[in-house]
Amino acid sequence: MKTVSFTVPPSYGGASLKGFLRSWAGCSARLLTAAKRIEGGLLCNGKPATARTVLKSGDCVSFSIAPSPCAVEPQAIPLSVVFEDESLLVVEKPSAMPVYPCPGHDRGSLANAVLGHLLARGEALEFHPVYRLDRDTTGLVVLGKNSFAASCLAGRVGKEYIALCSGYLSGEGMEKGCIGLLPGHSIQRCVRPDGQRAVTRWKSLRAAPDMSLLSFRLETGRTHQIRVHMAACGHPLLGDDLYGGPCGRIDRQALHCASVHFLHPVKKDVLFFRSPLPEDMARILQSG
Repeated sequence: MKTVSFTVPPSYGGASLKGFLRSWAGCSARLLTAAKRIEGGLLCNGKPATARTVLKSGDCVSFSIAPSPCAVEPQAIPLSVVFEDESLLVVEKPSAMPVYPCPGHDRGSLANAVLGHLLARGEALEFHPVYRLDRDTTGLVVLGKNSFAASCLAGRVGKEYIALCSGYLSGEGMEKGCIGLLPGHSIQRCVRPDGQRAVTRWKSLRAAPDMSLLSFRLETGRTHQIRVHMAACGHPLLGDDLYGGPCGRIDRQALHCASVHFLHPVKKDVLFFRSPLPEDMARILQSG
């Protein structure tokens, strides 16, 4: 059983424990209900409390989180850890590594590697990625070490992606075509009027006649969003054979999650992490 603790700030003096946990702490209704069912699951200054307990500034409030172990097999796979504490893990995902095991790739996933890392540290075997990257997309992945941390960060991690796109693009722009499945396909997406809303903002960092380095910030999180939008506007990512990108210079889509920023779910301080371009993308830039 894991326990998360907070100190009540002056602005929440007089609030109920439930109000404080749901609002300031960001605890979901589901997790709060689960904590109430655990003996000693809600504490105030180390003593049993209820959802109606009235708090004072400076009180120490704690709630318990039921474990949710992951059934994926732990593997001793090298893992590039950028940040780690009792609540979070930020790692660098390489290319050719899916986030979860999948058909034809039942081992060697990020889940296998993270669970192997936690097993070696004697920690609970939980795997809660806040978002996913495609198998061949590289870069930063934020994971919660428990369901509370992951639920607090869901939809609240700001990300910058960097990609190499075909053709010349300068300045900045926005793509907002709705995205849905390509008719007759179960994986490939396309821009279609009856798809889900999708907004991609891009900025050119470097442009050449045959290739541009772009920075992306997403307002939505659709599957393959950057890849689909750039293919639709005539500038598919280098190496992206699924969406018509030229494949002579790199053997994967040239897409990298380069930075993330978010509010720590427990400490409430802002964290920012940046990842350098992977070697294959940097080599293309250096060669011009």
